[in-house]
Amino acid sequence: MDLPDIGIPPQLARRMSMAEQYEYARTKLTRRRALVTAGAVAGGLLTGCSGSDTATPKPSATTKVPGSAVTPFGRHLAFGADPRTQMRISWQVPAAVKKPYIRIGSRPDELGRKVEAEIRELHTPGVEGVRLALEQHYVHAALDGLLPGTTYYYGVGHDGFDPASAPHRSTVSSFRTAPATPGSFVFTAFGDQGVSDAAEAGDQLLLRQDPAFHLHAGDICYANVKGRGETSDGYDPGFWDLFMKQNEPVAKTVPWMVTTGNHDMEAWYSPDGYGGQLARFSLPESGFDPRTAPGVYSFVYGNVGFVALDANDVSYEIPANLGHTEGRQTKWLDGRLRELRAAAGVDFVVVFFHHCTYSTSSHASDGGVRAEWLPLFAEHQVDLVINGHNHVYERTDAIKNGEVGRPVPIGASTDPSRDGIVYVTAGGGGKDLYGFPAGVEESYEGRVKDRESVDTFQWTKSRSVKQETVEWSRVRYRGFSVLKVEAESGARPRLKVSALAHDGKRVDHFEVRRGA
Repeated sequence: MDLPDIGIPPQLARRMSMAEQYEYARTKLTRRRALVTAGAVAGGLLTGCSGSDTATPKPSATTKVPGSAVTPFGRHLAFGADPRTQMRISWQVPAAVKKPYIRIGSRPDELGRKVEAEIRELHTPGVEGVRLALEQHYVHAALDGLLPGTTYYYGVGHDGFDPASAPHRSTVSSFRTAPATPGSFVFTAFGDQGVSDAAEAGDQLLLRQDPAFHLHAGDICYANVKGRGETSDGYDPGFWDLFMKQNEPVAKTVPWMVTTGNHDMEAWYSPDGYGGQLARFSLPESGFDPRTAPGVYSFVYGNVGFVALDANDVSYEIPANLGHTEGRQTKWLDGRLRELRAAAGVDFVVVFFHHCTYSTSSHASDGGVRAEWLPLFAEHQVDLVINGHNHVYERTDAIKNGEVGRPVPIGASTDPSRDGIVYVTAGGGGKDLYGFPAGVEESYEGRVKDRESVDTFQWTKSRSVKQETVEWSRVRYRGFSVLKVEAESGARPRLKVSALAHDGKRVDHFEVRRGA
């Protein structure tokens, strides 16, 4: 659903930055009376915590609701800067509450420690004929000083709702901190999830892999319909309520580490479009200012260093936020990769972000990503790059200097210090699927179709496309999927990378080893 015209001619809107459109929208929309949309009330969108399909309007900011009548929902975890000792717990309430908190302990029936939480209110202005103004209430608690390798039980509450009391003990959940010393672990990844039956199926598949955490490579919810970074994109914040409710069964126990996609730029909240993400998620504060780009951070788990990036900052294809950090993100990336590569106990470095570095599907490759970050990936010998954006699974050979450094057929091993870097597009998280160029067949485990080259393109700074014929497209699967990575430490560390279709069938696997 598109928003009605708010007075910016489309030709002008495409040339305006997010900041300019934000200022225009804020001035224009504050003078408008809003009506609720049919889409916003469908499927309980405004109820949040209700399991009913009957829509109930969300209480307004002035409505007084007893705390006992407000049930938290949408719990989601994220690591702090040190996953061994820090966890961030976030959730949502459908109405304003007083004195929110979490209870935590070593057993589900002993939640003796109580930690105060912070409420982040999010106001979405209404649009006449489209939706009512909406108030959303996100709650966050920071847990520090935890013990490594330890399972903790927690419950979230507020005045009138105590998770330790008999009526609410069923809401208690758990998490586990990272181990003190490296060992084997599993993490999962995908991008482009949204709200759908396929998205829920992906969550169930993900849980069966028993991951230590999950990487979400942008385009999280799709409340912003078109993702162009324009105020005319069409936007329904109630989809976030549905998304949080959909993902709670997994995200309440598995840290859900998100970064920012083009559909996550929401012009209603801040000049850069990231005010919504700042309200909804608490992510590691690890050197880069989260107020500038909340999807940019780093953490170390076991023997692997992880770096999340905001590719909107460098995207040529969708330039609404192009250059918004004025080069600071790239400078930070250089320093962080250098630190991780020199860190004792870190065998591998994994980078994840939204826009594709190398892909042949609908959006193809982003020349801005290549121009800004490829030299740093090569210099610091990044071991694996994970992207979303294209709603398929596609995996390259090892790429070095823009060409195939070493073929990596299904089941093979590669050494990034010698061969180059493998790039994975894992955009089959649940949103409508894409395809591949005309005449290009899928090629995956059990159905390998060898092909010497594929005709595709990359985006240029002028927003035109540059045609290219490439030989690096090794695996192509047009289906929903989850990326699973098993990290092993010791004398012969390795990353065992697999792609799993939603029926559990493996469609790709390969290994990354250093010094192999």
